[in-house]
Amino acid sequence: MKKGLIILGVVAVIVIALYSWASGIYNTAVTLDQDIKESWGNVNTAYQRRNDLIPNLVNTVKGYAQHEKSTLTAVIEARAKATSVTIDPSNVTPEQLAAFNSAQSGVSSSLSKLLVSVEQYPNLKADASFMKLQDELASTENQILTARTRFNEAVKPYNNNINTFPRNILAGLYGLKEKPYFEASTGADKPVEVKF
Repeated sequence: MKKGLIILGVVAVIVIALYSWASGIYNTAVTLDQDIKESWGNVNTAYQRRNDLIPNLVNTVKGYAQHEKSTLTAVIEARAKATSVTIDPSNVTPEQLAAFNSAQSGVSSSLSKLLVSVEQYPNLKADASFMKLQDELASTENQILTARTRFNEAVKPYNNNINTFPRNILAGLYGLKEKPYFEASTGADKPVEVKF
């Protein structure tokens, strides 16, 4: 009788330990996934700030540069395309992240062309509201970089959590998949060419 109780007690301890271990793996993954979602929200907030500033910048430039309509149109179209690409951070795929990154790169490229064309307008460059908008855009680009970096920092522990042995076995059973990192846009490794 005593032997049976000891065996039952040992089995109960093993079952409780396995349950705690398995639930701990899942709960850690859920917590880390929430960190990723929060970081993705910060990325979207930074991009939204830029998209909110663009109409003000375009309207300011428009007053000085009526004949730069093609550049202004390109900025407006790039902004519209960028705001149409959305991602669910819980089901993000590398392809979705690449499409999002491509759309945002279009905005960056168009803005660069717009700011280069502004060089032809000394009065505009001296205008206080334009200078403030330009500073806001530079600040926003820094915020975007920071948000993207923090997103990648949130992805790393999640991926480590579900890919290390023996956690990877249970992660597969739970249906947990590796999350993609933000990567540089194609051509980002080349210097930007500015022409006047």
